[in-house]
Amino acid sequence: MFFPHSRRSIPRDLGGRAQAGGGKGVFSAAGTRHHDRLTRRFAQPPREAGVFVRAIRSLRGAAVLNAVFFAIVIIAFAVAAFRQVTHVGVDPTPMAALSEAMIVAAKDSVTLAIGLVGVMALFLGLMKVAEAGGLLVIIAKVVRPLMTRLFPDVPGDHPAMGAMIMNISANVLGLGNAATPFGIRAMQELDKLNPHKGTASNSMALFLAINTSAVTLLPSGVVALRASLGSNDPAGIIPTTLVATICSTTVAIIAAKTYQRFSALPPTPEPGDPEAGDPEPGADGETPTASQEAPSDGGAAPGDSGAYPAWVSFLVLAGVLALVPLTVIYGQAIAPWMVPSIVVGLLTFGVLRGVRVYEVLVEGAKDGFQVALRIIPYLVAILVAVAMFRASGALDLLIRPLGAVTNLFGMPPEALPMAILRPLSGSGAYGVMVGIMNDPATGPDTYTGYLVSTLQGSTETTFYVLAVYFGAVQIRRVRHALAAGLTADLAGIIAAVFICSLLFT
Repeated sequence: MFFPHSRRSIPRDLGGRAQAGGGKGVFSAAGTRHHDRLTRRFAQPPREAGVFVRAIRSLRGAAVLNAVFFAIVIIAFAVAAFRQVTHVGVDPTPMAALSEAMIVAAKDSVTLAIGLVGVMALFLGLMKVAEAGGLLVIIAKVVRPLMTRLFPDVPGDHPAMGAMIMNISANVLGLGNAATPFGIRAMQELDKLNPHKGTASNSMALFLAINTSAVTLLPSGVVALRASLGSNDPAGIIPTTLVATICSTTVAIIAAKTYQRFSALPPTPEPGDPEAGDPEPGADGETPTASQEAPSDGGAAPGDSGAYPAWVSFLVLAGVLALVPLTVIYGQAIAPWMVPSIVVGLLTFGVLRGVRVYEVLVEGAKDGFQVALRIIPYLVAILVAVAMFRASGALDLLIRPLGAVTNLFGMPPEALPMAILRPLSGSGAYGVMVGIMNDPATGPDTYTGYLVSTLQGSTETTFYVLAVYFGAVQIRRVRHALAAGLTADLAGIIAAVFICSLLFT
């Protein structure tokens, strides 16, 4: 029997028939070509799903997380086993303490996620109201004049510009789930302008660096988590996150522009070369122009609706920069007003824009409920591994020498694993942050709690972003993109330590 959706059934079925005929001349040349066509047809994914398949296949960062996770577990077990063998004294033994820590961490992970459901639903519902009211479009119009100066190689009316603007606008509001589709779309459009297929262009590298360090006005996910953990000041990280992301984004732009001078592009291919990156002809055989191409994402369309004058963009930028000294001076006085003001402000904005705020908020809250439930497996895995590492004594062995050095610069030993994991693994860093804020010895309202919350809200999982965005367009030579992203991460960490030391110590 022939099953067309089974890649293995084609050669096995045809090969079986060949053997039945004695293996001599059973297949004609036409039959062999038919077999090859079938094999190629069913061995490849559907065309419309190709970009996502390529992105998933390129997630090499997942291998890093697997290695880190297994290393934490096996090191914890080895240290506990050594202490168990050499243990002298009363109970609990090291292995018993390790077992108890694993069980308690697994239970606490589920309890924490359930407690997060309500707050996460509220904030994602508010973000849905802002999105329905067109706040993303307004921000896109504001930043367009700045973007055309940052990306001189991208035409102002090209779909890539609209997709990049929508991606950055979503990141500004802390809408990571909305930002990723826009980012992938932007990379696809930038690749159409790229004459060196498989190699990151300067615009691609700059966009990725900005994406990993985007200015964040509202880190809603971290604020929601702090509130669920009983923080008396859940929005206290909004000023610190704003300062840290402004610094990291500035450094990202400078680093990308500087590093590109030392990262030469390959020679420009000839027009007839398959690597030249000529636009594919349309259905009528004509080559589409930038103005004829329409982005498939509905959110990218606002890029074609014009922009505010340049003076408006620079005025808004000056206003954002003016918030920096205000947050430093009056940050603690402003923080208690943040959450009520955000709720009232976003709902009022929705009403003025004609949004049915109750229905839209409820619809967004459903997404928040699902998000909170989806993180349970990740929390269980990471928190159990971290609990093992801590209970075995391995964490003390690692942090004690390193923490003694970093503590001199404002980085406490407890926050050091968070800073190391953040560029590698979003879920790993999230688990470390949750463990620190859930620990009664630290908690969300201590200096360490504020610092790890700011790190989570102001830095990005650089390796994941690079793998997804570049994998979507099969970029193999990333040039200076990774260096620029990691430089921005380091700047974000330094800025977070500085502003948190200034406000909370």
